[in-house]
Amino acid sequence: MAIHTTDAVVRAGLTSGLRQDQRLSEVDATAAPQDVDVTVVAVETADDSLLKTLHGLAADHAPGTRFLVIARQRWRIEVPVAIGHGVRAVLWHGDFSPARFTSAVLAVARGDTSFPHDIEEDPAGHPQGTRCEAHAAAERPPSQVSERERDVLRLISEGRELAEIAAELCYSERTIKYTLYGVMKRFGVRNRAHAVSHAIRTGLI
Repeated sequence: MAIHTTDAVVRAGLTSGLRQDQRLSEVDATAAPQDVDVTVVAVETADDSLLKTLHGLAADHAPGTRFLVIARQRWRIEVPVAIGHGVRAVLWHGDFSPARFTSAVLAVARGDTSFPHDIEEDPAGHPQGTRCEAHAAAERPPSQVSERERDVLRLISEGRELAEIAAELCYSERTIKYTLYGVMKRFGVRNRAHAVSHAIRTGLI
């Protein structure tokens, strides 16, 4: 794994956390893409500046780079957008411990997805699913989706609102909602973030 942070104290803490588990090791930022399975990014605020950082890091490594974000302040990014930029897990700075850190890194390396419950709720008000639920959905074989369903998932991953998607695809917003909920039910996930994550992991978008 690689570590990206401008805070020397935070880096020291993360490096110390790595030493708690022999399965983890840090590689240099210039390492070959195939040698970096997880990139840890520690930031003060998770906002648009984080997305720019992730975009740059993905370009430096390889397509499909998986990120674990450690954020100190409130999350200000739509989760589907974060997933579209490669974020697979988020750990609050205040909740950090070596055990939680190593667990999160290993989960991302396995292809798991983990977001704190307080980051996003789906449109129906259900709490975000657990890491196990997300992992189970990711392991299911790819589902067949229609062209409209694929377009809806793709646009959600780009951070588009349902009203915008409806206008672009020339459908009513209600139709877009029904399309989205149908996909969520078929995937066995509980919110938009996990639907997009599942679609990305199974190559549907």
